[in-house]
Amino acid sequence: MQKFEGKTVVVTGGGGGIGGATCRRFAQEGARVAVLDRSLEAAEQVAAQIRNSGGQAAAFACDITDRVAVNAAVAAVEAQLGEIDVLVNNAGWDVFRPFLKTEPAQWEQLIAINLTGALHMHHAVLPGMAARKRGRIVNIASDAARVGSSGEAVYAACKGGLVSFSKTIAREHARHGITVNVVCPGPTETALFEDYKQGAGNPEKLLEAFQRSIPLGRIGRPDDLPGAVLFFASDDATYVTGQVLSVSGGLTMNG
Repeated sequence: MQKFEGKTVVVTGGGGGIGGATCRRFAQEGARVAVLDRSLEAAEQVAAQIRNSGGQAAAFACDITDRVAVNAAVAAVEAQLGEIDVLVNNAGWDVFRPFLKTEPAQWEQLIAINLTGALHMHHAVLPGMAARKRGRIVNIASDAARVGSSGEAVYAACKGGLVSFSKTIAREHARHGITVNVVCPGPTETALFEDYKQGAGNPEKLLEAFQRSIPLGRIGRPDDLPGAVLFFASDDATYVTGQVLSVSGGLTMNG
């Protein structure tokens, strides 16, 4: 039996690099996958890949900064795929520049996507999980939350807030049989990282510097992340909650 057979899994930002890889891995393990993304086209591309490979998936347009849209998407997922067993909050966005060169409008957008959006998803999905007394939540933060990252001050603050929020929700809902854990990617080959490189002015030099600083000698790939996510979402992690795991090739080695 596959690990997630009969389970419904929601992945936000499912049309992107890490999100898409995570959706495909869940489907390979038998899950019914709800691919949520602000771009319905991107979500449908991932869902179609899964269906073409024999898996179960449906695409849903969802702007996680809009609570009405989140409620509608969650209702649509449950109507089409069933009660939500696993929530993966993966959607994110960043602006790469020193804090003093940013503006309040950018802060508001960063907070809305990287922190408030995840709060919306928790608030919409947790009541059902609590009523059923079971559920798994995996939040995708960043190593920037753990050690900081130049040019990502507000993003790091949001992801640090997500880590603290996750630990609190893990405490509040342990009695409901719900676990909440966090995966922190390091530098990973995604569209977001490509924007980061271009913003640095000398992308190749930056890439070389990262590769030298990562003990495993390379930038992460989207397929490096799903294993950690699926572990936290699985029955193998029934007794694991409120934990943070870096997937960074050893770039950070927090205790």
